[in-house]
Amino acid sequence: MTWEVLSIIGTIAFAISGAIIAMEEEYDILGVYILGIVTAFGGGAIRNVLIGVPVSTLWNQSMYFHIALISITLVFLFPNHLLKHWHKWGNLTDAIGLAAFAIQGALYATEMNHPLSAVIVAAVLTGCGGGLVRDLLARRKPLVLHDEIYAVWAVMAALFIGLNIATTPISLYILLVGIVGLRMCSLFYKWRLPFRSLRQERGTEM
Repeated sequence: MTWEVLSIIGTIAFAISGAIIAMEEEYDILGVYILGIVTAFGGGAIRNVLIGVPVSTLWNQSMYFHIALISITLVFLFPNHLLKHWHKWGNLTDAIGLAAFAIQGALYATEMNHPLSAVIVAAVLTGCGGGLVRDLLARRKPLVLHDEIYAVWAVMAALFIGLNIATTPISLYILLVGIVGLRMCSLFYKWRLPFRSLRQERGTEM
């Protein structure tokens, strides 16, 4: 039951995220559906390739495809004046998708008895892969590669699951809420990871 709930939450959140970014970039209706579907299922496809699961298993998830299509359709038909608040609510849906799919990916890897390293990779790819593909298709700098904290929260989810700290449905839902809360805090308080820039200030070059 927990697996299905996480899948539904992540599918809806990322399908909405992809659809709205497509509309921000003024894609046509086909582009909106494609970007929404890719965002919702891209991470799972990449994860399956790397941990040895046939990609064709995605085609057995017809219910989730229907959920994604319905979510994208509702967003496409939403009034424009409500969609203007996307920047506020879009970050929340993206955080929910990140948390739900990171936990789902980690659970997937643990059920296959993979080591902790594979659990972390599965969580990161499932939680961030769809958003990475979405940003590349939308010609944006991938959010996961920014200096802001994003993929770290997927790693944290993997550690809680891979080390058997979160094992019960209640603990997994608490982890979900905690990851979403941390992601939103990192946005609100502008937490950043260390980074170095090799760009030279204008006028410093000889």
